[in-house]
Amino acid sequence: MLEFAHPLALLALPLPLLVWWLLPPQRERVAALRVPFFEQIAAAAGSEARAGAVVMRRRWIQVLVATLVWILLVVGLAKPEWVGEPVLRTEAARDIMLSIDLSGSMDYVDFPGGDGTDVSRFTAVQRVVDRFVAERESDRIGLIVFGTKAYLQLPFTRDLETARALVELMEVGMAGPKTALGDSIGLAINSFENSEVDDRLLILLTDGNDTASKMTPINAADIAQLNGVEIYTIGIGDTDATGEDRVDFDTLAAIARRTGGAFFNAENETALDAVYRRIDETAVADIRTQSWRPRESLVHWPAGLALILALLTYILLLSGSRPSGARE
Repeated sequence: MLEFAHPLALLALPLPLLVWWLLPPQRERVAALRVPFFEQIAAAAGSEARAGAVVMRRRWIQVLVATLVWILLVVGLAKPEWVGEPVLRTEAARDIMLSIDLSGSMDYVDFPGGDGTDVSRFTAVQRVVDRFVAERESDRIGLIVFGTKAYLQLPFTRDLETARALVELMEVGMAGPKTALGDSIGLAINSFENSEVDDRLLILLTDGNDTASKMTPINAADIAQLNGVEIYTIGIGDTDATGEDRVDFDTLAAIARRTGGAFFNAENETALDAVYRRIDETAVADIRTQSWRPRESLVHWPAGLALILALLTYILLLSGSRPSGARE
């Protein structure tokens, strides 16, 4: 769609007519003496009689081109633009950090899968997290993996394909055999320091059995609350498991409660999938959408056409055309 950035400039179109009407050409009458033998006087004086001032009459092409050039220049001053279709841009409404337990206990096969057969805890987590990441259209996603130590695998990004690829490459034990639950929360807090959005969510997915943290999970949760980070904890695994494979849902519930989040017990893969949907319903994103229309300036078209018309007319008049009449 064609629009003008400065439409008021078009008011200058009738300006030449107003000048012609309000400021007529100056005419001055002077006394003249007719000499019937002027040529003889000039010859006697050794001069040659020549024509006096010649006033060129305007040609119709000059008037037409001048009018067109003026219109084109005024149109150029009005700054014509071609406005495209509206473009919507959705900004990140929140930052979500996924902290995934890769300790040895996550390899324990006690988790009912979608087809009814038991799978390892991590296998179920990997499937559901992939689907969850794929649906994050208006969020930035970050990834932390933890075992004996916690590692930032992916800073906050909108590149969901990279996030999904990294989730697929995760393996149990790659961060060590133990569980540094508290340290993973501390690393997430540091990752949120450069976040510019108000909604900061940490989704902590683990069996909750902390065995290697330098900072206790409860202390880390208190610090997260002071930094405006909500923690949603998801516990998976069999509550009857013992030793290194046991689960600690009480700790996970306490972490979520201290930060204003929520604790979920995912008893099977279907329930785990539902947990992520409940988190979406609980922590509704304040989506920020910007809309603008691309604009392409067209000033060069009227300006260039005016220049070409003026040059062609000048060349045409200069190349042998003679005035249609003159007066002395």
